[in-house]
Amino acid sequence: MVIAMKYLKIPMNRVGVLIGHNGEMKKQLEEQSGIKLQIDSKLGEVVIDDHEVKDPLATIKLENIIKAIGGGFSPEKSMKLLNDDADFFVFDIHDYAGKKEQHVRRLKSRIIGKEGKTKHVLEELTDSKISVFGHTVSVISTIDRMNIVKKAIDMLFTGSKHATVYRFVEIQMKQLRLDERLGF
Repeated sequence: MVIAMKYLKIPMNRVGVLIGHNGEMKKQLEEQSGIKLQIDSKLGEVVIDDHEVKDPLATIKLENIIKAIGGGFSPEKSMKLLNDDADFFVFDIHDYAGKKEQHVRRLKSRIIGKEGKTKHVLEELTDSKISVFGHTVSVISTIDRMNIVKKAIDMLFTGSKHATVYRFVEIQMKQLRLDERLGF
């Protein structure tokens, strides 16, 4: 018999969010996924014990929810990943900025925008959720919109003007809606 377990590490300041008040979040995740979790609150380590799970997608969904909570999303937003059409992606800002903290801060501010405008506009245009946390930018979106959001964030990271990115997203979303209406 093969025992299947996955190991994750989340930031220490997100462990309490994952566990929830009186363990409620952990309990909810276990009940909805049918998977047992072991959370080490001293190290931020999470063990997903999925050896009795019949649905392999349940493990992937639970892993993504844990990563989303670790990446700064609220449990409520993270739970959207239980939907079959939901997708999750994490950008590591160091991939664009190197190790210099001033470059990381600059790129984070390009995604957030003045008073959160850029993040809000991208979320509104694509009906997605974006979290900027530590040196990561995480996205929860539907599968069909994820590539649009990922490309928009990549464009911002690589120096495209905000107006150019907004225009790109608007055109892509218009095309996506047209394709949906036509049944593609």
